[in-house]
Amino acid sequence: MSITAKKSPSPVMIIVAFATVYLVWGSTYFFIQKAVQHIPPMVLGALRFLIAGGLLMGWCLIKGERIGTWRQIKPAIITGLLLLFVGNGAVIWVEKWLPSSFVAILLSSAPIWFVALDKPKWKENLSNRSTILGLTIGFIGVILLFSEKAAVAVFSTGSNFEMIGCFILIMGSISWAGGSLYSKYHPSGSSTVSSAWQMLAAGTVFTFGSFLSGEWKVFEMQYVTIISWLSILYLILFGSLAAYSAYVWLLHKRPATQVSTYAYVNPVVAVLLGVFFAGEHMSLIQTSGFIVILGSVLLINLAKYRNEQKKVNFENAILENKKIRMPADKEKSARD
Repeated sequence: MSITAKKSPSPVMIIVAFATVYLVWGSTYFFIQKAVQHIPPMVLGALRFLIAGGLLMGWCLIKGERIGTWRQIKPAIITGLLLLFVGNGAVIWVEKWLPSSFVAILLSSAPIWFVALDKPKWKENLSNRSTILGLTIGFIGVILLFSEKAAVAVFSTGSNFEMIGCFILIMGSISWAGGSLYSKYHPSGSSTVSSAWQMLAAGTVFTFGSFLSGEWKVFEMQYVTIISWLSILYLILFGSLAAYSAYVWLLHKRPATQVSTYAYVNPVVAVLLGVFFAGEHMSLIQTSGFIVILGSVLLINLAKYRNEQKKVNFENAILENKKIRMPADKEKSARD
């Protein structure tokens, strides 16, 4: 009898991947807002993901990786549409009206949707009091964030776009969580190749959308500032090639709820950049909603961490028991 251990990735690689997702994605909200000031949303999405996806696919071909069969490509396309076209597309669109820091804070509710949509884990998650309490508190936090925008919208027709933007962000956040879970439960070979197909699929749909919406007709490239071009370059190289690839890789290496902890750090980075470089500010009630949401997310993931630790300890105890019993069994066989 042999005991085989599943090969796990290097702790250093895990740390680097998490750091990339935490810090780089937190900064993308700021750069999306800079880029979308002079580049229409659909055009921005098309340029970002077609270029990033093409570069990543070229790298895969140079390395000799197989680009996959339709059976492997199909789930990557579905994931790309849910994550990048709907999820990230919502962020790009609403940042024409909403501050980047507010967008990042509202999306800090993402781990709540991870728990709500993770059907295979429902029995485990929804039987835990801490998880249920965390979901309830998180819902209250989202209401706090919405309340001020809703109140203004009631008395001012000019803020309707902001209220609509909030709802679109929630839908985008739900789509992002759903796409992340779909990717985790429907692996499609190499995570690098999968990321490339996801970006290319999203970029293609963004392109069709940009033509259907007539954005290319009003897009005047000569008026795009150097800051907007540098912002889209940052989004391609760091936001997509580095951070998104790291995110997809982490989804296949770590629990989805653990990966979703990027939502703790991203808003902090986004708020700091928005406040210091874009002159943004958060009201007291919005800050309160942010704190409540983070508290709920921490509560949910604390419960998950405790359950996973119990499971790991149980599995380790079984392995240790087997290791202790094996020499005794061999000694008995030798005597016989």
